[in-house]
Formats: sequence, structure tokens, C-alpha cells
Amino acid sequence: MLVLGIETSCDETGAAVVRADGEVLSDVVQSQVKLHAPYGGVVPELAARAHVQNIIPVLDGALAQAGVPLDQVDAIAVTNGPGLVGALLVGVQAAKAIALARGLPLVGVNHLVGHLLSAQITRAASPEPQVEYPFIALLVSGGHTALYEVRSPTDMAQLGQTRDDAAGEAFDKVAKLLGLGYPGGPRVDRLAAQGDPTRIKLPRPLRRPGSLEFSFSGLKTAVAQLVAAHGTYDSEQEIADLCAAFQGVVVESLIEKSLEACRVRAIPRLVITGGVAANKGLRAHAKLRCEASGVALTVPPFQSCTDNAAMIAYAGACKLSAGLADSLDLDVFSRSPILGATEGTKRYRSQRLPRS
Repeated sequence: MLVLGIETSCDETGAAVVRADGEVLSDVVQSQVKLHAPYGGVVPELAARAHVQNIIPVLDGALAQAGVPLDQVDAIAVTNGPGLVGALLVGVQAAKAIALARGLPLVGVNHLVGHLLSAQITRAASPEPQVEYPFIALLVSGGHTALYEVRSPTDMAQLGQTRDDAAGEAFDKVAKLLGLGYPGGPRVDRLAAQGDPTRIKLPRPLRRPGSLEFSFSGLKTAVAQLVAAHGTYDSEQEIADLCAAFQGVVVESLIEKSLEACRVRAIPRLVITGGVAANKGLRAHAKLRCEASGVALTVPPFQSCTDNAAMIAYAGACKLSAGLADSLDLDVFSRSPILGATEGTKRYRSQRLPRS
């Protein structure tokens, strides 16, 4: 089965063709970073307009890259939330149009589920084996920071999440405070590698024993207070040291709680995914700590960590394999109604919907 995936939840227009077993035949992403950089963040209206301009060329590119004509596609999968409503509508309407015109099954995919299953897709450049179920997943991005127990492609429970800022959001805000530009995360990561994390002391957030929740607002405020008291940082080494201290605290919090989740749930497998999983400091620290703890670590390649349509296509294929599909009245949502529980009080289970 060949699934055409579409992703437009935020500022990346993506399309991909993926086999049901997770093999990626194509994955095309059109970035909007330059468009939003002058504003220091994503402007929803501009993002939606750019998706309208990009969606057809990106779809054509994905089909051409895969060498698959549209009449050989077996199903359409599309992100229908959470995300920016205007952006999501562009992808969902395109998916509906193709499904209706071709008589194909339509599958709406939760963006978070796509990220949680991203370690199961295989790319020619990095053909790593799929991760055994169940596994603990740390989803860490600009909009989300949470821990999940993933039992199957359609059964996953949230164990804890951030109480305030997502980790990626904190990275971007600190980068803005330091005048590093947008997107801030990669720039903080690069400078942190050149800095001394011990020269500047920052508070360790939410260290309550047994808690699997995160908090980064206080840490961000501590950096803001340092910048306000110090004034403009003229020395690149001082900026690097502050970035190293900030990133060190964030990374330690993320890994410490992830390993605690592995211990509590007795699952020695950890997957780290989402845009912040591309952070080199996080990857290096996770590898050292997991090796010392006897936990098997999987971090998808960079292309699979950031927003992409391949993970959406694969998640859609999993729903189809379970006999699930959506009708043409598929709607979008800005906040997730199915992965918002904490401490495992609710579980994500796909609802059976009539085929179109």
C-alpha cells in the first residue's frame, strides 16, 4: 500500500509517499523560515498564505521524487491537528480534494502521533530497524514537551507534560533575549558547544521526586533577569557560556525525567523525537545517560525529527491497517483532544469512522 502524506500544521509545507511498512519513497518539505524570520516567530496568516502557494508544487515534487503517479496512490493521510487552524485547513482541503477526485480513503492524523511514530519510518540514507513496542517516547518541540508510553501505533498514553513553556519555545525565547535571531534553537545549540556550562548558575526546574512533568518558564525568566542585570553581552564567549548553562539545564531535565519514566514503567527503550531532538547537545547527553542506565536509545535522523509528511503518511497507513479511515467531513483542531491527559489517566485510541 502506498500512502500520500500531507503536513501543514505550522510553517513547513510537506508531502511524502510512504509504503505501509514505513519505507519512505519521497519526502519533500518547503520551509518558511526566511518568511517568518523578520518577525522572530511564525505569523499564522502568512503561514497559511504560503501553504496555499506551496502545496501543489510540493505534492508534485513528492510524487515525482517517488516515481509514483497519482493513480498508483492507495490512500491520502493528512495532519488535521493540533496546529495553526489556517495552515491545517490548506492541507486538509487539498487532501479532501484528491481523495474525492480519486475515490481514495482519507485518513486524518494527529500531528503528535506522527512524531511518536517517526522512529518507525525507514529512509534509504539511514535504514535503522523499527523500535520494538512498547517504548517510552519523549516528544520535544517548539510547541510540545511530553512523555508517552507507546504500546502500539494506535495505543499510547501520556505520562507527563510541560506545565508552561515547551522546551523548543524556551530555546527560541532565550535566543531572542540574546539577539541570536530566529529560529533560535539551532543557534543556541551551536554556541552552547563552545561555552562552559559551569560558569553561570541557573535554577533546576521542577525537580520534585517522582514527577514526570516539566517546566521551563522559570528558567527562561532567570535568563531574562540575568540579561536585564548584565545589559548587552558584548563577548561572544559570555553568550556561549550562557547558552551552555541554559541548554545544560534543559537537557538534564529532559533526560532525567525520560529515564525516570523508563524506570517507573519498566520499559528499557527510549525514543526522542520532535524538532528539539535535532539538538546535538541533547543527542550526546542522552546517549551517555542511556548507555549508563541500560536503556536502548533511538533518535530518528534529523529529517524525521522536524515536521515532515513521511511520519504522517506512516501514521495514516497504521490507521488504515487497523481498519480506520475518515469521511470527507474531517475537521481540523488547534489543540489535541486525544493526547492531552497527564499521568496516564487517558489513552489515545483511534475511533472508528465511516469510510468516505
